[in-house]
Amino acid sequence: MLRQWLDIKKHKVGSLPQQHRVLPTDRGPLDIKGPVTPGELRYLNLNHDLDGFRPPDRQQEALVQIARLPEGRVYVACSGNTIIGYVTFHGPEEFERWGQGGIKEIMELGAIEIGRSWRGVGAARALLDLIFAEDWIEDYIIIACEYCWHWDLEGTGLSVWQYRAMMENLLGRFGMKNTGTDDPDICDHPANMLAVRIGNRVSNEATEAFERLRFRRTSIYS
Repeated sequence: MLRQWLDIKKHKVGSLPQQHRVLPTDRGPLDIKGPVTPGELRYLNLNHDLDGFRPPDRQQEALVQIARLPEGRVYVACSGNTIIGYVTFHGPEEFERWGQGGIKEIMELGAIEIGRSWRGVGAARALLDLIFAEDWIEDYIIIACEYCWHWDLEGTGLSVWQYRAMMENLLGRFGMKNTGTDDPDICDHPANMLAVRIGNRVSNEATEAFERLRFRRTSIYS
């Protein structure tokens, strides 16, 4: 389970007004909204195609747990009462490098998943459009750790490099740039990517601390 941050910043989910837009598609309108509450997530159904990380019933419970976190945010695309796609944000895990630097401004874009039967209608872009227009984004260093073993290469028919290019282009539309690091998980495969966006209200101290965190291996000869 994702750790709960003890030092809660001003942008708790309960203090954030829910944003809502409608995305017209050839399959009917999609409600693009968030952040949604744990109660809302329990009321909604999860599309059976949303099984990229775990079975849909377990994934729904994982979304509820993220929404419960003080720094957790879950945004959804819904067809009626059915979630067909979602985006999550949360603080980094303590066992990961990004949670070990004491930098409270780091927020991780944890997952983007759109059900296979709903891909191609613009749901992922619409969700990110909604999120990155919000004011709280400017207070955080947003990171996305893209690991190729999470990508649905079979479902999309893309090669690992085509999928990487797709993700880089999608995240790049919102100011998230492919950024170098010596983090072992990112370096484990050449297609993996760390995408970063630094909000315009993030302090110089936090930015400099993050820059040091990106490269912290110590040479055996030093």
